[in-house]
Amino acid sequence: MRITQLRRSRHRFLALLGTAALALAGAVALPGTAQAANILSNPGFETGSLSPWSCSGNLGSIVSSPVHGGSKALAGAVSSSDNAQCTQTVSVQPNTTYSLSGWVRGSYVYLGVDGGASTWTTSPSAYSRLSVAFTTGASQTSAKIYVHGWYAQGTYYADDVSLDGPGGGGSDSQAPTTPTNLTSTGKTSSSVSLSWGASSDNVGVSGYDVYSGSNQVLTVSGTSATVSGLSPSTAYSFTVKARDAAGNTSAASNSVSVTTSAGGGGGTGFKQAAPYLFEGWGDPPNPTTVMNATGIKWFTMAFVLDSGGCNPAWDGSRALAGGVDQTAINQIRSAGGDIVPSFGGWQGSKLGANCSSASALAGALQKVIDAYSLKAIDMDIENTDEFENEAVQARILTALKTVKANNPGLKTIVTFGTSTTGPTYYGNRLIEQAQSLNANIDVFTIMPFDFGGGSDMYGNTVNATEGLKAKLKSTFGWDDATAYSHIGISGMNGLSDQQENTTPAIWTQIRDWANGHHIARLAYWAVNRDRPCPGGGVVSNCSGISQSTWQFTSITAGFTG
Repeated sequence: MRITQLRRSRHRFLALLGTAALALAGAVALPGTAQAANILSNPGFETGSLSPWSCSGNLGSIVSSPVHGGSKALAGAVSSSDNAQCTQTVSVQPNTTYSLSGWVRGSYVYLGVDGGASTWTTSPSAYSRLSVAFTTGASQTSAKIYVHGWYAQGTYYADDVSLDGPGGGGSDSQAPTTPTNLTSTGKTSSSVSLSWGASSDNVGVSGYDVYSGSNQVLTVSGTSATVSGLSPSTAYSFTVKARDAAGNTSAASNSVSVTTSAGGGGGTGFKQAAPYLFEGWGDPPNPTTVMNATGIKWFTMAFVLDSGGCNPAWDGSRALAGGVDQTAINQIRSAGGDIVPSFGGWQGSKLGANCSSASALAGALQKVIDAYSLKAIDMDIENTDEFENEAVQARILTALKTVKANNPGLKTIVTFGTSTTGPTYYGNRLIEQAQSLNANIDVFTIMPFDFGGGSDMYGNTVNATEGLKAKLKSTFGWDDATAYSHIGISGMNGLSDQQENTTPAIWTQIRDWANGHHIARLAYWAVNRDRPCPGGGVVSNCSGISQSTWQFTSITAGFTG
């Protein structure tokens, strides 16, 4: 979002174990490269039992929370005398390179192969991915994979463990054919049913691995599966690979994207009419006054920035608790409404750019989530430091994925600029990274202003939104309705920085189009400007045009999706 002439002065704003090489036993041949196939059994613990995993001291169990993928995970109840090591022995091929990975959570969790390479992590607050490669010896035919915690460090969790490479027990190196025609045959608020065409193999297909994004969530023997433990009103992308007894795996099937049904409330999913309110600029109005006059219930509160050291603060200077922002939030909630904070923006010291890692950024976001018991957060990704920086885009998306996993029900929104025909190069890259990272973003919101819209602000806003819809469809494989349900529009009332004029009549047209196409979110910049000053130009506390006080907010309150 941009503030007027201020160029969006909306301040769019242990190593405790070593690593050893596996003995090569005098091997002279160069190691082969493992063909990608997970040869572990029950890698995501989705069977509900430990088998064929074995855990020391009977300290391993299967839990339904917290999980990384699917509906089950491994819990290791570490004691002061037992690190709760869980192992699985698999057949491997000699002189071959394998890739071991898994998702773990807890204090000092290790993943490795017995007698060989290992890796570990300290104390991630959310699931963290570990990965390590190793090469088998010249006559080695089995490998014992392990995961364990550390003594007296508390229970650890592991999920979606993968050992990629060819299975042992023969010379079969031919992979099955690719499964065909993957489709969804049904869904609920917490599950998706899938079916696909059978693969063939020179020896025989032994099973099919079902993936949600990059995570393997199920292994089945037939050509159908039901993935459970999903969140309501959430988009998931699935693929399937076939596997034979030797561990050879096929290429991935076509991808199918499915949005689960709404929860028990029976609604149509996440919908939010939430104009921006900025307590640090533009004669901020009393939110209760605005709510009583317009019927609006949600506000997007701007802006949470970095106060130094990856610490969040309003405008980078006002504490989360005890100030004018806290007062406004209390007033809004007392009147039956709620808020979504916006992180970032055009100017200022932004958390996305200044936090050193995705985990650090997730920690900063979590502080704000905890401070206000939030239901949703918005990342306003702009300018060269965030929007045009590929690494920062990925950092933001990964952090959003982390907090979404750690806060069940939390909705995540990303807001970014657009052209009159849809996302720019940087917007397209943001969407593509969201897909590749499996970030599970709920709403992609574009800002159709300061984009060369000229006099036809309605037509160009619709064209930009249709361009976004097309990009979401091509990237995620969604149908029209699913794509629209992940879209938001955030406009600018009255005059924009580029003298584009969105009048109340045009904003009404945009709202009606948004309702007719059942998008997820409608916002505008800003309630501070929702006051008349015809001929007043682009200023902070009025729209620069003739209108009624709070007219744009009243129109926005009519958004139902």
